[in-house]
Amino acid sequence: MASTADFKNGLVLNIDGQLWTIIEFQHVKPGKGPAFVTSKLKNVVSGKTVDKTWNAGVKVETENVDRRDFSYLYHDGEGFVFMDQSDYDQITISEQIVGDAANYLVEGQEVTVALHNGNPLYIELPPIIELEVTETDPGLQGDRATGGTKPAKLETGAEIQVPLYLEPNTRVKVDTRDGSFKGRVTS
Repeated sequence: MASTADFKNGLVLNIDGQLWTIIEFQHVKPGKGPAFVTSKLKNVVSGKTVDKTWNAGVKVETENVDRRDFSYLYHDGEGFVFMDQSDYDQITISEQIVGDAANYLVEGQEVTVALHNGNPLYIELPPIIELEVTETDPGLQGDRATGGTKPAKLETGAEIQVPLYLEPNTRVKVDTRDGSFKGRVTS
């Protein structure tokens, strides 16, 4: 249990049997009336965000969520297999929990897995990763000035929009939060 005075970003709360993490919060002391705390919460499983207001000093049930570094090994047809960096234990995480992150997973990719009582809740990818473009239309002379984009298929099978001048077999930086092109990888 924790009171509203113990709130901090990243704290995980158990509200009506669901796990919510605090994204942001603010203690408010109006000139008239009692103090209160406004907060923005994110559902750990679904990703839904809500705003919630608490009276100051209210006790809230907290949960321990263990965040550990894992390496992605392979997809075995039933789920994605990851290896814990600290003790080399392997766990299989279902496709439902991995979600859209599967579009950016390559063997050896380091991720953070959030565990609650030993059960995986979600995975977090680094914000920017490097992937190879496997298929795209060839670039043409003069395409640099137009600022247009074209679809490109990545080594993971995901498709993103890239500038017209990009050629196949080019390594690019991709934002894993929205799937946008962030630039070419220079060696």
